[in-house]
Amino acid sequence: MYLAFAWRYFKAKKSANAINIIAWVTTAVIAFATCCQVLVLSVFNGFEDLVKSLYSSFYADLKIVPSAGKTFHLTTAQLNKITQQPYVLAVSMIAEDKALLKNGETQTVVRLKGVDENFAKVSGVPGKISNGEFDVGNTEEPGLIVGSGIQNAAAINLNPAFASENLTVILPKKGAASNDPLSSISEGNAKASGVFSIQQDFDNNYAITNIGFIKQQMGFTEDEFSAAEIKLKPGTDIEKAKTQLQTILDKPLLVQSRYEQNSNLYATMRLEKWAIYAVLTLILVIAAFNMVSALTMLVLEKQKDISILQSMGSDSMMIRKIFLSEGLLLGLIGAVAGIFLAVLICFLQIKFKLIKLQGGSFLIDYFPVKLIPGDFLLVAGTATAIAFLASWFPAYKASRQPIELR
Repeated sequence: MYLAFAWRYFKAKKSANAINIIAWVTTAVIAFATCCQVLVLSVFNGFEDLVKSLYSSFYADLKIVPSAGKTFHLTTAQLNKITQQPYVLAVSMIAEDKALLKNGETQTVVRLKGVDENFAKVSGVPGKISNGEFDVGNTEEPGLIVGSGIQNAAAINLNPAFASENLTVILPKKGAASNDPLSSISEGNAKASGVFSIQQDFDNNYAITNIGFIKQQMGFTEDEFSAAEIKLKPGTDIEKAKTQLQTILDKPLLVQSRYEQNSNLYATMRLEKWAIYAVLTLILVIAAFNMVSALTMLVLEKQKDISILQSMGSDSMMIRKIFLSEGLLLGLIGAVAGIFLAVLICFLQIKFKLIKLQGGSFLIDYFPVKLIPGDFLLVAGTATAIAFLASWFPAYKASRQPIELR
């Protein structure tokens, strides 16, 4: 009954045309705001999925790291215990640290990562080779795979017509106590064998070689490592597997999920997403002021109708619900129209890539979008809540109006 009254008041012609104009302007503003909110959330969802896919090529499902210091010890028996877990597909042991990479007179600082033979089963880096091949060599003849940014910074040439370039790698020695700076570093040679291209953060910072070479240069013991990267079997609950692995490890070690390995990145992305959403919600708040004006004018116009309803036995609660329904109707019509328009734009963007990214330096040249049903519920709920709050005062004033028939 309340919605019937509200719908009748909404579509009926008012004595003052300004009431109709304000009502439609309010609905249009709500539609615009909800459309923008859905579009912003969908674009952020698209970028988040894109970034996750890029980072999943480099980071493993789970990673074991020391809770303090740079290295930890893991015996063969402990490693076997981890690999025998039913949800573990492969484990790759890692030794890494910052290093100075020199190519003749050119030099650059890199994050040098030593990997074992299981690395290809754990990481997607071997599938991202853009030049050369993924060959980390062995302890005596190490191969070096560098990011495309490092290739440019160190002027590394991988032209097959020429012999592979011999690169000098300078690493810190573990536990060096001498006052002589030269005795606290080691210098070794490696041949450039490939270039990977994933994402700027990795391409500009990382180089990969074999773990034996790194451990030899840095003075690691046989069972000493910097990290262990773990690939889980498809369909495994990552959080559950993380918890189970953490209970297995009896040393001060931490098991990190892919999210925790990139917590700053994901936290920043989510903060930006919800900050923009909050800013766009202010547009709905502005629309709420228009709604208060429209409903207040409607209450003044319908004073006679309110008195008639009261004389027929309607209590103040019923009057209040009628005008609350009127405000909610304005909010819902605007929200539904805005969400429909946003979905239409998103589908057109997905199919035709209408809106392009400027600059041409990103991996894709269009804005990625991803529609999530939960976003629709959030946006519609926000619009409905604001419409309800905006309707409360005019509805309350209407319910307090004395009976007055003339």
